[in-house]
Amino acid sequence: MTEHSIEKATLVDWLGDGLELAVLDIRPADEVGYASPLFATNLPGERLEAEIDRFVPRRVVRTVLVDGGDGTAEAAAIRLVKIGWTDIHVLRGGIPVWVDGGTEKLLTFDIPGVPFVTKVRDERQTPVVSAVELKAWRDQGEDVIVLDTRTLGEYEKAHVPGAVGVPGAELLLRFKDVVPSPETKVVVSCAGLPRAILGAQTLIDAGVSNVVAYLDDGTRGWTEAGFDLEVGRTVTYREPTETARRFASEHGESLSAKDALTFINRQTAETWNADPARTTYLLDVRTPEEFTRAHLPGSISSEGGQLLGVSYRTIAVRDARVVLVDDLLGSRARIVAHWLARRGFEIAILLHDFEAEERAAA
Repeated sequence: MTEHSIEKATLVDWLGDGLELAVLDIRPADEVGYASPLFATNLPGERLEAEIDRFVPRRVVRTVLVDGGDGTAEAAAIRLVKIGWTDIHVLRGGIPVWVDGGTEKLLTFDIPGVPFVTKVRDERQTPVVSAVELKAWRDQGEDVIVLDTRTLGEYEKAHVPGAVGVPGAELLLRFKDVVPSPETKVVVSCAGLPRAILGAQTLIDAGVSNVVAYLDDGTRGWTEAGFDLEVGRTVTYREPTETARRFASEHGESLSAKDALTFINRQTAETWNADPARTTYLLDVRTPEEFTRAHLPGSISSEGGQLLGVSYRTIAVRDARVVLVDDLLGSRARIVAHWLARRGFEIAILLHDFEAEERAAA
């Protein structure tokens, strides 16, 4: 055992102590797959020095590196210590030791998406439609639309034919342009369950008048029913009209009616970000394209729809403050806050006039 090594029991204790903690699974992305058994942030070892500051903004945060049992974490820890990391640890034996004996009763760094959303579904009784039912509606000429709430990159690879790509955090902002009639049935889809359930329940919680349901098992359920998927970026949202923005404003207020939202200004965010005793993330939940055009210094592009289902891919420090950065309308931030607060995150919202900034720069 080296000076950086900790035993499995120690990590179990740390996962339950409520203090700031970062856990990084440094195995290759294709080896980790959708999620680490710890539901920790995957940052492959070859990218560690270049990108760790993005995920763990303060170098004094207690940080645990986890490898595949091949000893690469120890070498990585030594490299990080040399460049200023002061509280680096390595899980002795890596993932093989962590999963030895099963993971059913082990703590995880983050709450896995599926258990959270299925609890939401069961509590709210979120309506569901099967692939066979959806196909029958279409064959019968029903007025129905499918909204795919994944990233546009995922949507482009394969989606239910005719579905419109509207990532989860964009649902309220784009809804009225995509679904102009209140009589249209709305079916929300993703690849499986999490983002579809949260997307459908978001629209319901926001009080849209349409009939809303999620597609059971998403694109997987569609193919398992024997139907073909469509590929390409066939139909997606466009710049929102004023009608769409008014709709988003009104229904965003409805969505947040029972949420204890905290709004802060830029000065407060900068003060928090400079706090030597606490980690703060400034996460810009707008589209990546909007972020590229204009963003606040120190903020990170973190598309809101992804934060809903896989927050651990961005938020690597437990018990950190999370500031959601959005435009003045704030509909994306309201959606993300609506769900992340229920998962125990400390959330604040910062609204900024990016349009004025872009005009000034033109």
